[in-house]
Amino acid sequence: MNMLFVASRGGVEPDIRWGPVGRLARVDGGYRFVYTRGARRLEGFQLLSGMPDLDQAYESTELFPVFANRLLARSRPEYEAFLTWGGFDPNNPPDPIMILGVTEGRRATDALELFPCPQPDGYGGYINKFFLHGVQRMPPESLRRIGMLQRCEELTLRAEPENRFDTNAVAVFASEHGGAVRIGYVPRYLAADVHKLGGACPIDSMGLVVDRLNNDAPLQQRVLCRMNGCWPEDFVPCSGEDYQPIVPDFEPSAAH
Repeated sequence: MNMLFVASRGGVEPDIRWGPVGRLARVDGGYRFVYTRGARRLEGFQLLSGMPDLDQAYESTELFPVFANRLLARSRPEYEAFLTWGGFDPNNPPDPIMILGVTEGRRATDALELFPCPQPDGYGGYINKFFLHGVQRMPPESLRRIGMLQRCEELTLRAEPENRFDTNAVAVFASEHGGAVRIGYVPRYLAADVHKLGGACPIDSMGLVVDRLNNDAPLQQRVLCRMNGCWPEDFVPCSGEDYQPIVPDFEPSAAH
């Protein structure tokens, strides 16, 4: 993972939507950020701190402060636990961009998220790990069921076109007593992929399981899920107009 997209929330209630507005990459000698065309199209989007020009590419030997501030400081007592929650080895910390790709850099004080573009798993399939979204807004029944989850437990995906906040929403359910309990949602940036793959993949190739449980973590990092699916020949994620960089494109180098 050497490149992440930056998504922001825009619009006005009840027409709130999220969209890609930038791209952060690990390159030789540091990091590079460019705005994408979505930054011009997302209503109400505010330019990032320290990056006031849509038509400029920003480069730095250190991770830009607006993103570095989304990582837990090494001096914090919960730093090792923070890495463990994302499935990382605290004794061998990865590049910050990899941590951001799993934790999504979410903060309660703003409306930004970072996410990686899905990649094939090397066997002609699709795999993606993400923390279950929306857990903080789930009712007590859902939180009780989350507390009963087991590692590798199978979960179920269901589209929610009637969702008043997002008609593309995909809910996650856990089975119970012959029924099912909604426990959260797929991240917004993956919802379009789920819809595409759900219509193109054999039913037995799509799956979602609990990859890791972090009972001592904040709710937004409590359940790490792993989603598998096929990779159709015509499937090209992160290829829409909003994902395209405003300044000339480049090929990011391997992470290091």
